[in-house]
Amino acid sequence: MDKIIDRFKRYIAIDTRSDENSNTCPSTKGQLELGALLVEELKELGLDGIKQDENGYVYATLKSNIDTKVPTIGFIAHLDTSPDLDGKCTNPNIFLYEGGDIKLNDQYIMTIKEFPFLKDLIGKRLITTDGTTLLGADDKAGVAAIIDAIEYLTLHPEIKHGDIKIGFTPDEEIGRGADLFDVEGFGADFAYTVDGGPVGELEYENFNAASVKVEIQGKNVHPGTAKNLMINSIRIAMELEGMLPVEQKPEYTEGYEGFYLLVDITGSVDHTVVNYIIRDHFMDRFEEKKAYFKKIVDFLNDKYGNIITIEIEDSYYNMKKKIEPHMEIIQLAKESMQELEIEPIIKPIRGGTDGARLSYMGLPCPNIFTGGYNFHGRFELIPIESVKLASQLIVKIIENNAR
Repeated sequence: MDKIIDRFKRYIAIDTRSDENSNTCPSTKGQLELGALLVEELKELGLDGIKQDENGYVYATLKSNIDTKVPTIGFIAHLDTSPDLDGKCTNPNIFLYEGGDIKLNDQYIMTIKEFPFLKDLIGKRLITTDGTTLLGADDKAGVAAIIDAIEYLTLHPEIKHGDIKIGFTPDEEIGRGADLFDVEGFGADFAYTVDGGPVGELEYENFNAASVKVEIQGKNVHPGTAKNLMINSIRIAMELEGMLPVEQKPEYTEGYEGFYLLVDITGSVDHTVVNYIIRDHFMDRFEEKKAYFKKIVDFLNDKYGNIITIEIEDSYYNMKKKIEPHMEIIQLAKESMQELEIEPIIKPIRGGTDGARLSYMGLPCPNIFTGGYNFHGRFELIPIESVKLASQLIVKIIENNAR
């Protein structure tokens, strides 16, 4: 257990925040630094085909130790962390949790009232932030679990397995993780992203997703003489937001319910830019949401005189369509969990993963847990026992696939 803690701490100390404003791949140098570190670790484990390509993707193969032909499995995690907060966690708290609220620092406390799942973690060794950074468990816990599992297999050659492919991707958090992934070169028949939350999560459904950019060109005149002349672009942006269904906002939705999210707004009386994302698990409702957004813009253009432009771009689609013809992949993961006495939690992802894009690129790729909680913020935490369970699940999937 100490070994996986040391490995995880080594990874989270490198700031790998991705940057959506960058045009490079990877979008930040820290991801190259972590990738180079992983290359050296994979070399120490004696893997084949190890490389970090010019775009920061890391690939490796653990060669088969059996004569029979079995499906080639891949395991994939992402190198970057969310841009939402400082990603260099050099002062994590590691402790045996005995219950109660968790004080991160003098300003931030993780309370049981806000996070009731803490009651289920009593007796676990937790890793939290010090309240000033992300922890980076999303997805460095996935990286650690994969490396730990591969190390275990190299130390236990009696465990029979086919070819195992490893992939680490950049820029997943900004939606680019699969953009330049070499599916053909990767050579897996199917794969799992190790990028989920609490223990037991097994996911093969996710949102259909689109981004929306709205630009509003107002008319700024002196407020003292503005009557019948001024067109305040900020106010029109507020009017647009007010016309979207209130009940279809993220803070009011769950399960299979989709939403519109106002991501950011910048502007002045003269000119305003508004960015949204649209999400829905069902393609018909997804298309309806996009059409309704356009209808609102058409209405406001009729009202104010064609001063609004809109760009809607699809980001990714629900992987369910691509996984359902290969449900043996889900059954393999489910049975492997049950053998480890892990209760499978099969539910839709209220988000997206590299696996969604990769599934549409010809690599069926559902998602399994890392064990973490509260991703993308200072309250992120993970029980180290859960990372170890993710590692053990990877080994069990590999072992069962070879039978």
